[in-house]
Amino acid sequence: MTETVRWLTADEQHAWRCFVRLQERLGGRLARRLQSDSKLSAADFQVLVHLTDVSEGRQRFLDLSQALEWEKSRMSHHIARMVKRGLVAREECPEDGRGAFVVITPAGREAIEAAAPLHVEAVRSLFLDHVTPAELRTLAQISERVVAHLDEDPS
Repeated sequence: MTETVRWLTADEQHAWRCFVRLQERLGGRLARRLQSDSKLSAADFQVLVHLTDVSEGRQRFLDLSQALEWEKSRMSHHIARMVKRGLVAREECPEDGRGAFVVITPAGREAIEAAAPLHVEAVRSLFLDHVTPAELRTLAQISERVVAHLDEDPS
C-alpha cells in the first residue's frame, strides 16, 4: 500500500527552513560563546542546567538521558568526560544495582554559576533583543504545543 506524501507548501517549506536555520545559527553562536566565555560545551551546560533544576543536584542516568533526548551511549561518554573534569560524579543506585545517578559536584556548581550570567546575556543579545513581547508569547505558545504533542508519543 502506497501512502501519499503530504509535501510542504511553499509557505510551510519557507517557515520550516527559516526555523531550522534559526536553530542552527543561534545554537552554534551560543555554543561558541559559551565555550569561549566559560570553557563549557553546550552539552556540558545542558547537563549542568538539568542537574541544578532537580532537588539535591542528582538525577538518575536514564532520566537525564531521556530529558536531554540523548542516546545512552552519548550520555555515557559525555558524563565520563565530565567526571574526568570534576563537573559531575557518577553514583551507584543502592536500590537498583543496574542504575546510577549523575550528581553535580561543587566544581560543577561553580562552573554553571559562572557561565549562566554570560549565557543569559548572549541569549538576550542574539535572540531576545530582536523579538517583540508579543512574538515571544507566540513563540512560547507554539513551542509548548509542539512539545506537548511530542511528549504524548516519546518514541
